[in-house]
Amino acid sequence: MQNHFPLWKNLLVIIVLVAGTLYSLPNIFGNDPAVQLASNTANPLQQRQADSVAALIKDAGFPLKAFEFKDGRILARFNTTDDQLKAADLLREKLYGQATVALNLAPATPAWLRAIGAEPMYLGLDLRGGVHFLLEVDMDTALKQAEERYVNDIRTAFRDNKVRYQLVSKEADGIRIVLANEEASMAATNLLNKDFRNLDVVTTAANEFTLTIPERELREIRKSALAQNITTLRNRVNELGVAEPIIQQQGDSRIVVQLPGVQDTARAKELLGTTATLEYRLVDVEHDVQAAVAGNVPPGSRLYYDKNGAPVLLKRAVIVTGDQITDASSGMDQDGHPAVFITLDSVGAKKMGKVTQENIGKPMAVVFIEYKSESRMVDGQRVLHKEKVEKVISVATIRDAFSKRFQTTGLDSPEEARTLALLLRAGALAAPVEIIEERTIGPSLGQDNIDQGMMSINIGFLLVVAFMAVYYRVFGLIANFALIFNLVLLTAILSLLQATLTLPGMAGIVLTLGMAVDANVLINERIREEIRNGNSPQTSIFLGYEKAFATILDSNITTLLVALLLFGFGTGPVKGFAVVLSLGILTSMFTAITGTRMLVNWIYGGDRQAEKLSI
Repeated sequence: MQNHFPLWKNLLVIIVLVAGTLYSLPNIFGNDPAVQLASNTANPLQQRQADSVAALIKDAGFPLKAFEFKDGRILARFNTTDDQLKAADLLREKLYGQATVALNLAPATPAWLRAIGAEPMYLGLDLRGGVHFLLEVDMDTALKQAEERYVNDIRTAFRDNKVRYQLVSKEADGIRIVLANEEASMAATNLLNKDFRNLDVVTTAANEFTLTIPERELREIRKSALAQNITTLRNRVNELGVAEPIIQQQGDSRIVVQLPGVQDTARAKELLGTTATLEYRLVDVEHDVQAAVAGNVPPGSRLYYDKNGAPVLLKRAVIVTGDQITDASSGMDQDGHPAVFITLDSVGAKKMGKVTQENIGKPMAVVFIEYKSESRMVDGQRVLHKEKVEKVISVATIRDAFSKRFQTTGLDSPEEARTLALLLRAGALAAPVEIIEERTIGPSLGQDNIDQGMMSINIGFLLVVAFMAVYYRVFGLIANFALIFNLVLLTAILSLLQATLTLPGMAGIVLTLGMAVDANVLINERIREEIRNGNSPQTSIFLGYEKAFATILDSNITTLLVALLLFGFGTGPVKGFAVVLSLGILTSMFTAITGTRMLVNWIYGGDRQAEKLSI
């Protein structure tokens, strides 16, 4: 009874095989062209809105394959891409400002498979098509913005603590502070040491200081800007409805963004590269705006211009900024003009409520701020020109106190209102970004990659199957069954993990096929050797598996270690390859040893006394 295989092991292999088959099935059904709708506010879509969308599509005569409403999102499936594009255009027109409409490819998995949680793998950019961006974060602007924040904070601290100063300004060598007298100098020194201890303070003259940001703080500012930009970009990408986007850091100042399946690349580029926010300031009605235009700007004010070029003098103190906006939606005001409806956080609402309560009857302005980057040819070389655009889009008199919710008007078009609302919802970028590399992969090229990748898998699989069947006969057929089992199991695990399959991942599958059959080659050769040594067939089978196990384990562990190192130190496609290879090693160990042992036991085990093995 050397080849006795316990009942529980038989049941384990059968259960794993059945489960693996079920959870790998969704990958054979493909995708449906679909239109996805999501709320452009913090509140999800309601059932009545879903019914209205379904009626719009039906009345337009577009045949629906399926219509789903779940978790506040609508997914309309179509039979053709042409119907998908026409329906998306219709919904954007009819639901302008009410919902975000995005093109998508939805898995065509049957409902009975979705009911047990079976979903297909996502396809990566190189297989599905889409767009790849490499973004450069403008770290110089991030540092300048940090210095400006320190300047404003120091001025506010001096005013709150009644420290008399003549000047607090940002200079080339740091933040320059000039105090009114020696008493103010002593008070300022104590305040700076208490509240701004992270800055280096240097006394340059009597009652005069220069503050610099130390290197450790500069590193934190750069790191924070990069992290905030990644978070903001991820929020913006979510608005596009992209399934399984890749947004990750590359180096110290770059971000890689991959959007599989995105068809509206111009829209994606606009959302990723735009840095826009709002500031609310009181209008300075105490000083003459024409005197400010002539160069006599009061210390507590700043000169701006509206979109018609008219000068507007505003208070330097900012009431609230875009960072304090928690929600924004676009629509029309009572007069039918484009508007953005704003919701503030608790801190911003409290400050806005206090300012509007104290300034009823006075004008307040909304400043739109945008960073633009463009390449220009200077002396035969391409130079990146960066510009900060600030314009007053609205000036209105405060009629009543308001705090948490209000509306902003003065926008040129509903499209501008919708884009601004989206950017405010997603959050402002900590620093401007420039798209320094852009690659677009069309769906047809992605399909070509899939076809070529599947061809390589099929050819490799068939060659291995043919070799094993001819060279090892029955034991080769058993190994081939284990190979199929391994491929099914690996696909099922990747689907359960909702992994993204890329070309390197397909290469990992091909490599796994070769490694999986390698274990059976070792086992079969060991069985042959035992037969040549004069052992009986049953003893040869037992010793073949027993002695080959250690060699198989050693070789797979070393390969697994390499795969883990690739995952730990690699990025992007290298990580994908490492994940598939690691999982393939584990599944091949199970199928090549446990799976084949069960089949060998069914054929040669038990009370059977085989005189010869077909190997």
